[in-house]
Amino acid sequence: MLSRPDMGIGNGDSSSDTYTMLSHLHISNFAIVPELELDFHAGFTAITGETGAGKSILVDALGLLLGDRSDSGWVRPGAERAELAAEFSISNNAPARQWLKESELSAQQDCLLRRTINSNGRSRAFINGSPVSVTQIQSLGNLLVEIHGQNEHLRLTKSSEQFRLLDGSGNYRQEITAVRSAYAHWKQLTDAISALEADAPVAATDLEFLNFQLDELQQHDLGADAVARLQKEHDRLAAGGALQEALTAAIELLDPETLAASAGVNAELANTLGQLQNFMPLDTDIADACQMLQEAAVNCSEALNSLRAARGHVDLDPARFADVVHQLSQLHDLARKHRVQMDGLEEARDRLAARIERAGNAQQRRSKLAAALSDALATYRDTAARVHDCRQQHAHELSGQVMELMAELGMAGGSFELAVAHLPERTPSVRGDDEVHINISANPGSAPGPLHKIASGGELSRISLAIKVAAADAGESVTQIFDEVDAGIGGGTAHAVGQLLKRLATRGQALCVTHLAQVAVCATHQLQVRKESGQLATVVGTSLLDKENRVDEIARMLSGRISEQSRAHAIELLGAADPSYLGRT
Repeated sequence: MLSRPDMGIGNGDSSSDTYTMLSHLHISNFAIVPELELDFHAGFTAITGETGAGKSILVDALGLLLGDRSDSGWVRPGAERAELAAEFSISNNAPARQWLKESELSAQQDCLLRRTINSNGRSRAFINGSPVSVTQIQSLGNLLVEIHGQNEHLRLTKSSEQFRLLDGSGNYRQEITAVRSAYAHWKQLTDAISALEADAPVAATDLEFLNFQLDELQQHDLGADAVARLQKEHDRLAAGGALQEALTAAIELLDPETLAASAGVNAELANTLGQLQNFMPLDTDIADACQMLQEAAVNCSEALNSLRAARGHVDLDPARFADVVHQLSQLHDLARKHRVQMDGLEEARDRLAARIERAGNAQQRRSKLAAALSDALATYRDTAARVHDCRQQHAHELSGQVMELMAELGMAGGSFELAVAHLPERTPSVRGDDEVHINISANPGSAPGPLHKIASGGELSRISLAIKVAAADAGESVTQIFDEVDAGIGGGTAHAVGQLLKRLATRGQALCVTHLAQVAVCATHQLQVRKESGQLATVVGTSLLDKENRVDEIARMLSGRISEQSRAHAIELLGAADPSYLGRT
């Protein structure tokens, strides 16, 4: 039977300054999980259970929610689709809220990621209820969670990640901002010079022709309204006599003074209305009809005035019509010559004028831009050098701290170097003139090398943990999830891993899948995962353990079974981390 953890269960406090916190996870028809609801807390949560119980399913579910590749194999047999959802508290995560705001995805205090996987292999992703691409959910996920596991080296080997680790924990934000600003100025000037050089040099004869073309265009009013007015005047003049006849016929129909044989429409309406008005009190329909006839009489009178005014506008001047036709013909010819529509002639004129101006003072502008670019490059190099000095000093300090923590984590004698190379002759970049490399040796006597070639999956997880703890003063802390961080270790090293995880989660949240009691006892909360076999299927169950059950789980982890001796040992270990366990039996 699946259980939903009680928010009140568990010991420890909840940090109020959590940068990002996973608060809730929903899993439906995923792998062997039919339905699961989990609440999480700030601090360090250990996820434990017997081998094969399904602990890593939780990590897999979070990975898919953060954009990992999906396939139909994740859908529970017999189900149409799997559904995953995770809710994060981001009240103190300014980068995540800014990303949501820029993406128009409802930037609130909480953020909901959701993903569905159909049995045909298709998947859909949602952020705060809005459909998004997997790329978008990956971008946001990078601001919310870091998962450390077998593929840890894939992220740590990326230059962007190495710069983030170094600069994110250094106290030189002003220098970073200065080099970005200097680069932006240099890039702006570089683009301006490129645009100037993109214009082919204009020969004197070509310049003369361009001026001739510009003069042709400047002889006409090319504003969009002016062209439209000219076209409308042409249409009105072309209508000429036919328009005047239509207007006169309409006026004669409405105006009784122009008709000798019969009354006009206005007079007929007035006569009819006079006959009916005496009977208005007798029938509401007659009253309604009289009101409509009154309105019609007013409208006919106003129409008559408008028609008379329109007839006064009719111009039958053949000379004016010929002039308008000639002007439109010239505009058509110019539009064809410049390969634009007539309403685009104004823009074509402005482009031509700008090109002539550029051609006239190109050399002067080129010299001015070159001088400004030289100054901008000097400023950039100077700010990049200051950033390099800051990085080099911080990298040395950070490397030493990581090595100290590596020794605590069972890699004494190993080395860690965050090397910063300064390349002042290379093309400027937004990060400055530096290259960053991580070289490590997990064992004494081994030559340092690229981390993905030197360290195992478990070592990488522990090295990543050491880096995270060493950089913890940066003020940035996303939810950290560790899988296999305790692979191949035990005893004092395992306890050191647990202590570092607890230290890492002091200001935030860390989750760790572990099979070591020495790690689990350091946790603020402990989540037990177990397989439950029913008549029809095997499913995954979870419980957030209270103190009594936590003693039993630690005892099981220590010896594989629960006995008085293993419980006593469990209480001893738990008591070392939390004295409230001491004295229990």
